Amino acid sequence: MKRYRVKPGVSVKLDAIDPDDVGDYQKNGEGKTKAKAATADRIARLDGLQERLYANATRALLIVLQGMDTSGKDGTIKHVMSGVNPQGCRVATFKTPTSLERAHDFLWRVHQEVPPKGHIGIFNRSHYEDVLITRVHGLISDKESRQRFDQIKEFETLLHENGTAVLKFFLHISKEEQRERLEARVRDPDKRWKFSAGDIEERKLWNEYLAAFEDVISATSTECAPWYIVPANHKWYRDLVVADTVVCTLEDMKLQSPRAPEGIDFDKLKIV
Repeated sequence: MKRYRVKPGVSVKLDAIDPDDVGDYQKNGEGKTKAKAATADRIARLDGLQERLYANATRALLIVLQGMDTSGKDGTIKHVMSGVNPQGCRVATFKTPTSLERAHDFLWRVHQEVPPKGHIGIFNRSHYEDVLITRVHGLISDKESRQRFDQIKEFETLLHENGTAVLKFFLHISKEEQRERLEARVRDPDKRWKFSAGDIEERKLWNEYLAAFEDVISATSTECAPWYIVPANHKWYRDLVVADTVVCTLEDMKLQSPRAPEGIDFDKLKIV
């Protein structure tokens, strides 16, 4: 899935990237079935990799999920992380800052949610909200946002240098797909709780958000904390891209099971 990784210094144009892409799979039922089988394989592998991560407690993994409303952040967590042990995985989300949080720098509340060594941490929205919503709504200037870009890169480099791998996923959907998903929420009584009148107002700023995401991704995709632009119109392919990237990252850590305690002859040990 390296095709979706944004190289440092590349100027991203989201309109040029197809959110309907399904890679080497067909968009028919057979392609969907094959992709789901591949995702199930990755989820099964993730189980063992997470156990090694937890047992070693020398590294951590931070997964950042961003995207337009309805892009599938919740669904990605639900499906991709379905096989992990909850003891070693934590999810954080960042809403409007509290008065205490506003009294500190914008990364203060974020650093507290970084996963400890041995854990997988997931940010459902993240520190990037402070250079997206704030910029689109004119709460900070372009100069301030550029300054925050540099501070974010320094923050993520700090995490990397201290053993936390950082993966950032932008779940890329089309405006038409968002409309269909919003309408589905309205029609389904069991999903109406997800709908907010604010969703309609934010949708009017689609182009502004798109431009803001382009700037953010272009400025902050680095070797140690890369962005992946994930085609997300098809949920089954979105899940595969994210699952495959997470598994490959954990495999690249080359973690082994810790050594057994010394001084014990396990071949002769009897437990009564």
